[in-house]
Amino acid sequence: MVRSLWTAASGMIAQQTNVDTIANNLSNVNTTGYKTEVAEFKTLLYQNLQTRTTTANGANKPIGAQVGLGVRNSAITSMFKQGSLYESSSTSAFAIQGEGFFAVRGEDGETCYTRNGNFIWAVDGNNLTLSTTDGRYVLDSNGNKISFNEDYVTSRITISADGTVCYPDANNNAQTLGITIGIYQFQNPSGLEKLEGSLYKATEASGGALNEYTNGEIVRSSIAQGYLEGSNVQVADEMVNLIVAQRAYEMNSKAIQTTDDMMQQANNLRR
Repeated sequence: MVRSLWTAASGMIAQQTNVDTIANNLSNVNTTGYKTEVAEFKTLLYQNLQTRTTTANGANKPIGAQVGLGVRNSAITSMFKQGSLYESSSTSAFAIQGEGFFAVRGEDGETCYTRNGNFIWAVDGNNLTLSTTDGRYVLDSNGNKISFNEDYVTSRITISADGTVCYPDANNNAQTLGITIGIYQFQNPSGLEKLEGSLYKATEASGGALNEYTNGEIVRSSIAQGYLEGSNVQVADEMVNLIVAQRAYEMNSKAIQTTDDMMQQANNLRR
């Protein structure tokens, strides 16, 4: 195969992935807790056309000649920059300020992590449990689901900045219930596996979850009740990136067309 055809084709494939990533960012501009994704690329193998040697006259040619064979996508990295906070009318809405993640657990027992603090109080038998809108239990600092008996009025439950769950006494003074919302950090959050619903799963690349409540070597995050963290997607930046990706796609397409014209001219030389 002609090198230029394959090189340009790999560029078109890579830029298509880039456009797909940008489109996904724009589609999630209003998704709570969503983090911008960036497509990263790497060059493919190089082919040696000329090695470092000397000419027939003995002149030095210290620089060889290598031609690249294209590009491919190396990773799609999430950028965990803090998103803007916006007010919510729900008392079970929470936003994290810092590097932490909420921990949630589904019916299958699998623990996932999220920055989306749009929670609800759900009825679980005779108890009230804090859960996500799709029914996953929110975990406390001990890895247990946050649950109360049905005597509590959920609208009166308050959460302090450190995640402590409180309830007013007879004198309307907030008293701790001995429960703290679990907040966890990762050494490499970019290594988390992305799931649906703004959920992430720990991997070997991300490292194990670090419990902020028990780990004194990390800077603890704070929780803002009545607020949600918006997406950190910058629409203007994404539109600029989309234009650049489109132009790069067009140039690779032009390279294929040019190569085709050159091959056609070469074939016509035989006539």
